[in-house]
Amino acid sequence: MAGGVDGMVGDDGSGGSRGGGNGEDEIQIQIAGSSKPETSTRGTAPQNSHTKNWQWWLMVALNIFFLIAGQTASTLLGRFYYNQGGNSKWMSTFVQTAGFPVLFIVLFLFRSKSTQTTTSSPEISGTKITLIYIVLGLLIAADDLMYSYGLLYLPVSTYSLICASQLAFNAVFSYFLNDQKFTPFIFNSVILLTFSAALLGVDEDTQGTNGLSDGKYMLGFVLTLGASATYSLILSLMQVAFEKVIKRETFSVVLNMQIYTALVATIASLIGLFASGEWKTLQGEMHAFGSGRVCYVMTLLWTAVSWQIASVGVVGLIFVVSSLFSNVISTLALPIIPVFAVIFFHDKMDGVKIIAMLMAIWGFISYGYQLYVNDKKSRKTSVSVEENS
Repeated sequence: MAGGVDGMVGDDGSGGSRGGGNGEDEIQIQIAGSSKPETSTRGTAPQNSHTKNWQWWLMVALNIFFLIAGQTASTLLGRFYYNQGGNSKWMSTFVQTAGFPVLFIVLFLFRSKSTQTTTSSPEISGTKITLIYIVLGLLIAADDLMYSYGLLYLPVSTYSLICASQLAFNAVFSYFLNDQKFTPFIFNSVILLTFSAALLGVDEDTQGTNGLSDGKYMLGFVLTLGASATYSLILSLMQVAFEKVIKRETFSVVLNMQIYTALVATIASLIGLFASGEWKTLQGEMHAFGSGRVCYVMTLLWTAVSWQIASVGVVGLIFVVSSLFSNVISTLALPIIPVFAVIFFHDKMDGVKIIAMLMAIWGFISYGYQLYVNDKKSRKTSVSVEENS
């Protein structure tokens, strides 16, 4: 959802070889769905020292705030754009990734604080990595376009709850592409999230609440569901790229993957904007915008910034915890958005939506508990290995 790039890291992974050069204090990161334990080259202090360090907890809390606040604000601003008279799907797609230069600041700050160390890393073909960026970037652009249509044709609350199905799709794609096991808790999560989305698809009271025909509602539903599936596929493909091609899972590699795939997606969105002819309507759209021309520009600007704030939160959580945890927090934000949609846009929150939201939260808890069990088992294994060594 978050311009694909958010997701890219791990909401359910991300990386690149251009910026992860030698001489950086590289942090090894666990990729979503991977069976590999998370390791770090930052020091030899035991894991418990991190949990007792208030600064570490502060960083986790701050990045969670960035992710949830950025994702919530960007979704609400996207709906506001349409409500006030905006109608360009390609412009809505463009702003989801156009703020990617903000991530260069994060990359610069990370490098400036790095200590100089020598690291050996496999050489990666420039052609291969460029092809990965292009393919994933184009998929992200297509994914963002589907999300833009979904946000146009659906109430924000319905849209967000359908997007929560990405966690279920991620489990399915991870099973086939990344050898992730289907445990009872994962299976339970998939079933719950599937039924949650299905309830919204057949909810007749929700259809037509935006003054649109049932056909456009179903189109928005199908495209949002397809976007959630595509988003999860992108993440699984990224993991394959990390494990099979790049073979490096470091902070700068993850950040470079976000930056350069977002660059490709932004260029693709611009081409779509001009090829579709929508660029000709932008001036008239700005003048007719319900809240005025300045508000039109600021809405688009802050939508782009909000998506990148969410991206900073995603990368930050990958840096201090793991990519899988980052993905789960991103999904957690989705059932929260309907609450704000009711407050700001007066979305109708009927019984079916409430049940769907509770099922989505239940599915999230089930998935999250499985991650907790996996993490606990991984820690026990690493402790026993250290004791034996």
